[in-house]
Amino acid sequence: MKTKSIKYILAAGLVCCGLSTTMTSCSDILDEQPRSQFDPTFFTTKTGIEGGLTSLYAHLRYFYGNGYFLNSVETGTDEYTWAQSADGNFKDADLSGVGSMTPSNSIAGSIWGTAFPNINTASGIIENGAEAGIDASLLAEAYFFRGFDYFLLVQTYGGVPLDLGAGELKFNTSTVRTSVRNTVPEVYEKCIFPDLEKALADLPDNPRMTGTVTKNVARLYLAKAYLTYAWWLENPNNIPTYPECARDAGQAKSYYQKAFDMAKAAIDNPGPYALQPTFYDVNVATNDRNSEIMLYADHDEDEKFGNGGAGYGWGSGGSPENFAYWMETWNYTEMTAKAASGAVINPIQREAVQALGRPWTRMAPIADNFMAGGVWEDAVKAIDSRYDATFTLRYHTNWQKSGNTEPYVFGANGMQVGPNEVYFSWVPESEDANINYTGADGKLGFGEMAGRPDFVVAVNHISRKKYPINWKIGIYRTDNAGGLGSKVNGGSPRPWNIAKFSEFYLLAAEAAVKLGLNAEARNYVNVLRARAGKQTFSQNDNVAVNVDHSAEMLAATPATITIDYILDERSREFWGEGYRWYDLVRTQKWAERATTYHIADVGYTDKDLKEFKRTIPANYYIRPIPQGQIDGMKMSDEEKTAYQNPAYRN
Repeated sequence: MKTKSIKYILAAGLVCCGLSTTMTSCSDILDEQPRSQFDPTFFTTKTGIEGGLTSLYAHLRYFYGNGYFLNSVETGTDEYTWAQSADGNFKDADLSGVGSMTPSNSIAGSIWGTAFPNINTASGIIENGAEAGIDASLLAEAYFFRGFDYFLLVQTYGGVPLDLGAGELKFNTSTVRTSVRNTVPEVYEKCIFPDLEKALADLPDNPRMTGTVTKNVARLYLAKAYLTYAWWLENPNNIPTYPECARDAGQAKSYYQKAFDMAKAAIDNPGPYALQPTFYDVNVATNDRNSEIMLYADHDEDEKFGNGGAGYGWGSGGSPENFAYWMETWNYTEMTAKAASGAVINPIQREAVQALGRPWTRMAPIADNFMAGGVWEDAVKAIDSRYDATFTLRYHTNWQKSGNTEPYVFGANGMQVGPNEVYFSWVPESEDANINYTGADGKLGFGEMAGRPDFVVAVNHISRKKYPINWKIGIYRTDNAGGLGSKVNGGSPRPWNIAKFSEFYLLAAEAAVKLGLNAEARNYVNVLRARAGKQTFSQNDNVAVNVDHSAEMLAATPATITIDYILDERSREFWGEGYRWYDLVRTQKWAERATTYHIADVGYTDKDLKEFKRTIPANYYIRPIPQGQIDGMKMSDEEKTAYQNPAYRN
C-alpha cells in the first residue's frame, strides 16, 4: 500500500498569560509571525483546520529530539549524569551540588512554552471543526493532542491552567496576562481523560496517513494517564502536590484496573502495530517507522522541510532539529594511532552513521548500571540482546573513508588494525582483572588484553569523559556516498520515536503488580524478555548472527515481579530515550534509585569510580514554572509567588 507523509507547518497557538503567539499561512514553508491576537477565522475553513491539524504533529519536534529536553528527563536520574563538556543546563539537572534547579533554566521551560500554544490550536480546531465540515475522526486528533499535552504538563508541573483566557478548554484569541492554576484532579478529570477517551472513540484503527494517531495511540496514553493518576492518588511516599488539594487513595485501585484493562485491550487488538522480531529491528535506522513505532516526531534529509522549514540551519543545536543524540556521544575522535607510514592519524573519525555521529559529551551514563547489581550487569550482557542494540561498544576504524590510503594502524600490543576493524572496545566488568592499563595508550587511559589488537576499558571505569554511546538514537543518512558524510555535524534526519507498542506490555505489567496480579505481570514482562533473548544481527560486530537465549531470559525472570523490576525492564527497553524521569516520578522512586551514583572523573585517564550524592527533596517531583511565564503576568507579587511551585519560590 502506498503511504503518504505529513509535511509540517506551524499553525497558530497562544500561550496563556502574555507569552507570544504564532500563526502561519497554509504553505509548505514555515512562516512564523508573532501575534498578540489570533484571527479566529483561521479555524473556520477546512484549509485552516487542516493546517492546524498538521501543526499538532509539527509541535512534537520542539521537545522530542531536542537535546535540552532530553537532558531534563534523563540527567539526574539513575541512567544519566552530566559529562565532561556539560554546561550549566546539564549540571543544574543533576542535583549533585554542581548546579541548581531554578525557574530560569531550561529544565523549567522545556514543556511549558511548547505545549500551551499547541493546546490552544487544538481547542480552535475542536470548537470550529464541525462547522467547517471536518470529520469526527480528524477532530479526534485534536482531542488526542490536547489531552497529550496536558498530560505532559501535569506530570511536569503539577496542576496547570485549563483557562487560557476565554474559559476552561476554550479557544483563546488574544493575550491574557492573568492566570489561575487548576488542581491535578481537575486537569485529569476535565481534560486528559475525557479528551483521550473522545479520541479513542472517534479515531480510526489504522492511521489516515503515515504517522498519524489511531485508537491504539489513544489507548497507550490513556493507559499511561490512568496509571500515573492512580500512583498520584495512592501517593505511597507522601510526595506533595501543587496547587494543594485532597486526593482519595481509595480511588487508586480503580484507575490501576483501568490502566490494566486499557493496555490489555490494545495488546489483544493490535491493529496495524506489532512487536518487531528482535530488539535490533526496533531501533536500527534502516527500519525506522516500523510497526512497533506508534508515534514519532518526524524528520527527513530535505533541509528545507525536514527540519521544520527554511531558515533553520543544520547543526544549530536548537529545535526543531533532532540533535539530542549529540548529548550522549563522547568525543571518540580524539583517539590517535601510528599508521603504517609512521604518520599519526585519527583511526576513528567523525562519521554520520548510527554508531558515531557528532560528539558533544554532555550526558554520561552512570557506571552503576553496568556493574554487578545494575540493569546491564554481566549476567544480563551475556544473554540480553538489548545491550548490544542499545550501546556502541566497539569502535571500528574509518580513516579510509576520508581518502587516507594507510593500510593499517598499530593498535594494542603493537598489533595491526586494518580498515573497518575494531580499534577500541568496552568490555564487561568481569574482564577488568585481565586488562593491563599501564603502558598502553596513556593519553586516553585505554588498556590492553593479551592477544587482542583493540584497546579496551572495562565498563566499571566509565567516566564523564568516555563512555558507551547510545546507538539507538544515533544519526543515519543515505547520502554519505561512501564517505564520512558531509552533514556529519548536523541534526539527525531520523524520526524521534515517542510511543512504542512494546510499552503496552510494561504498562500492563506495572498495573498488574499494583493489583496483585503477579502471574499476569510476569507473563507480560516475559513477552519482551523472550524477544530480547533473540538476536539475528550484532550491531557492534556488524555481522549476522543466529542466537536464541530466550529460554535463559525467561528462566532469569524472578518469580515475583516488583515495581523495581519493572523499572529495570523499562530501562533496558527505553534506555536514554526520554522516559526515565517520568517513570521515576510516577512510581515515586526517584530519590530511592538516583540519590547515590558512581562514575570516574572528567579526564581521559581517570578510571577510578567516585561516589556522588544528589539532593532530591520530595517537592522536586514537580518542576518549576518557567520564570518567563511568571514575569509575563500582570498580577501582584503575592499572586506571582503563589503561582510558582513551592520548592522554587525566591
